[in-house]
Amino acid sequence: MRYKLTIEYDGTNLLGWQRQLDGPSAQQYLEEAVAILNNGIHQEVPSAGRTDAGVHATAQVAMAELQRDISPFKLREALNANLRLQNAPVVVLNAEPAEENFHPRFSAQGRGYIYRILNRRTPSALRENRVWWVPVPLDVEKMRQGAQYLLGHHDFSSFRAAACQAKSPLKTLDKLDIETQDDEIIFTVEAKSFLHHQVRNIVGTLKMVGDGHWEPQDVKRILKACDRRQAGPTAPACGLYLNKVWY
Repeated sequence: MRYKLTIEYDGTNLLGWQRQLDGPSAQQYLEEAVAILNNGIHQEVPSAGRTDAGVHATAQVAMAELQRDISPFKLREALNANLRLQNAPVVVLNAEPAEENFHPRFSAQGRGYIYRILNRRTPSALRENRVWWVPVPLDVEKMRQGAQYLLGHHDFSSFRAAACQAKSPLKTLDKLDIETQDDEIIFTVEAKSFLHHQVRNIVGTLKMVGDGHWEPQDVKRILKACDRRQAGPTAPACGLYLNKVWY
């Protein structure tokens, strides 16, 4: 039986989604939890996309195959019980039967991320490792103006990590909204797929616009340069959340 799982995890102490040899990952914890239900048989649990070390998820999607039929409710409860035994920072929010040809990555039509900046003079004791703390005031309107240059289909080489394995730097950015909520600035970014570090590099660049280092029109220049060295820094992983995958 094949099941689609919706997962939440705190990436603070994880090396990302993908199983690693030198530390814990969300995939490792989930595969161990599934193996208990499969009489100790280990198998890969693929996901909709890899997340880096320190990145969180509120709606990652994965797929598990079980040797027996089990109701989605019981599966969710059993997996969460097994995850608690591991003290894993991972929770299964929902389980549902999946079609035979379903694959969380290749069947996905799009993905969405949010990025949270805490923009105030003082840091937060409660939101440490959950937001990027920027103590200097940021001009949100100027960041919105700069963000408009990035919407649509472009060569995003200026926002692509050197280690990116994508075959092409061409991507279509469908949504890039910037809203304020109390003392936070929240970026909502959606596309069919993303380059490695694309969202964090975009946020790092727009932060430079917001703090006055660049003007909004500089974003257009940076995009057209197709040169990572022209863009801003990579924003910290702690502010990034995978929050949406649609099929």
